[in-house]
Amino acid sequence: MTIQEFGLLVISIITSSFGQFFLKLGALQLGQVTAANALGHIVNIATTPALVAGLTAYGLGAISYILLLTRVKLSVAAPSASLIYLVSVLIGVFFFQESLSIGRLIGIGLIMGGVVLVTTR
Repeated sequence: MTIQEFGLLVISIITSSFGQFFLKLGALQLGQVTAANALGHIVNIATTPALVAGLTAYGLGAISYILLLTRVKLSVAAPSASLIYLVSVLIGVFFFQESLSIGRLIGIGLIMGGVVLVTTR
């Protein structure tokens, strides 16, 4: 993977992770969806700034990922993009005070190990 390809991967991971962060933040602002408030929540998605920011970040992540796919094999890009899971778990732990169990740590380690195996030739 060249430096330009790695840069596209990093941009994709960062923007998609910001998307995760803002979508969670916006979801917390909306509150829990029930049958009684589902329609209102759907309408509020378009007017909640954090959700709009999250969707925008996801869009930018998708664009950079598409650009990456024009340069590298899918069998390398897709596993590499799974690093979004690592960043999302860290966001959950540090920003939303979610717990990090041994099982999650092992799972993240396996993901990272898999990325290393897939991206090395």
